[in-house]
Amino acid sequence: MKIVIKGGRLLDPVSGTDQIGNLYIAAGRIVGLGQEPDGFESARQIEASGKWVLPGLVDLSVRLREPGFEHRATLESEMQAALAGGVTSLVLPPDTDPALDEPGLVEMLKHRARQLHQANLYPLGAMTNQLEGKIITEMAELTEAGCIAFSQASLPLMDTGVLHRAMQYAKTYGYTLWLTPLEAALSKGVAASGPFASRLGLTGVPEQAETIALHTLFELQKVTGTRLHLCRLSSAAGIELVRQAKAKGLPVTCDVSLNHLHLTDLDIGFFDSNFRLDPPLRGQRDRDAIRAGLLDGTIDAVCSDHTPVDDDGKLLPFSEAEPGATGVELLFSLIVKWAQEEKIPVVQALGRITAAPAAILKAGAPSLPGCGALSVGAPADIAIADPEASWTVGPDSLQSQSAHTPFSGYELPGRVVMTLVGGRSVWECV
Repeated sequence: MKIVIKGGRLLDPVSGTDQIGNLYIAAGRIVGLGQEPDGFESARQIEASGKWVLPGLVDLSVRLREPGFEHRATLESEMQAALAGGVTSLVLPPDTDPALDEPGLVEMLKHRARQLHQANLYPLGAMTNQLEGKIITEMAELTEAGCIAFSQASLPLMDTGVLHRAMQYAKTYGYTLWLTPLEAALSKGVAASGPFASRLGLTGVPEQAETIALHTLFELQKVTGTRLHLCRLSSAAGIELVRQAKAKGLPVTCDVSLNHLHLTDLDIGFFDSNFRLDPPLRGQRDRDAIRAGLLDGTIDAVCSDHTPVDDDGKLLPFSEAEPGATGVELLFSLIVKWAQEEKIPVVQALGRITAAPAAILKAGAPSLPGCGALSVGAPADIAIADPEASWTVGPDSLQSQSAHTPFSGYELPGRVVMTLVGGRSVWECV
């Protein structure tokens, strides 16, 4: 179908485009920006005056809870939540049940996602069998089944020898490892170490749980040359180590979660389990370092770290509650909020959830179709947003099966009103 999106503010972080104009779509791809292609006759016109037209968001961590945790959420509910947030491409961590360590599981999941005709799904394969950290998976077979990279999800790896062998394997075949830097013995607490956790009597996770793991990864990376993507950094010291590694030319990228971009450990208040997250929220100094790292390019991308948790997992004492929060629907609005607070151009901020994560995907899987850009020939994966809208986060405003989020009750700026995937309208706000 030929579609024209009329009169919107076209925002493309790749080219820096920020202009009012029309966008033309045919056969599921963008065929024109501003100027109408020769002989173009639209079958549908979408009025976007006063709206932003931007590339579909690319979220680097969205747990869909299938297979194995359907009582918490389903593929259908969380895909719909992603589309409601303007997310058209999402990465699935491998900590499903069973873990994504067999080609058949990956193929089944991708088949289920294709049947829904919704967002583009990119699974991470388990780096070790059942994520137990003992035996390396057959990465080549998992890649053929559709995995774009390999990960231990948020589980620390106990055996450095296994990590070294996995990095050698990955380097040999050109794969990327997506790893959360966690030192196993130091990462067993429920809050960030410091005065606040001590005052509440909560077991702490020191920043050294992150920095020791980073030192290990970088030392092994110097030997193997493996490409690494570091997931969910949380500390100022960790970010400085990444800055130094990049300055030395190591092939490394990294992301942070939207929770750590906006919140600190003080927001936990009186044991609010909605703030029970992994990694835990840290102090003001750490949050300031995250924001500085995003501005100077040390941190490449922001993800939602969407992890739906049901009432049985959240309505418990803080130290017993399950870590995780709903976030995929909040990604756009919280990036807009960050841009407003830092007084930076919105097209620059949007790059952290479109172009930058898309580049991370492409680095590990060059054959992937282009995403994260408004350019002629690119897939028509597009979000249309109303920058003047504001909305309050709560069960009635979320599509996710879980409404547990630390941002519950927040009034946020900007709302996605339509999402297109491959030129098809798959979400419209009514």
